[in-house]
Amino acid sequence: MTTMTTAFTWKIAQLERETDDGYVFTAHYTVDANDGTYSAGAYGSLGLERPEGEMVPFADLTEEIVIGWVKDILNVEEVEASLQTQLDEKHAPTAVVGLPWQ
Repeated sequence: MTTMTTAFTWKIAQLERETDDGYVFTAHYTVDANDGTYSAGAYGSLGLERPEGEMVPFADLTEEIVIGWVKDILNVEEVEASLQTQLDEKHAPTAVVGLPWQ
């Protein structure tokens, strides 16, 4: 049996911010898992606390910075394990849908 390596790709889909100072209070993110044969994905929204001290100006934010914030709050291993379980199920289904007469 060949072991597949799964690639996980984290992205930021959208940010919500206050207009007066640029404080980002919500990050909408996606995580895609691809093992070369199948793919699975997840979408979520995460509330962010106002940082203490100096904020990174909104114009200076990068996707990598915000992904770091999201990963610092979430249990990354749990999210990726859940997606891996979906991929494993696609490779070896434990349940299927269908009618015996078709």
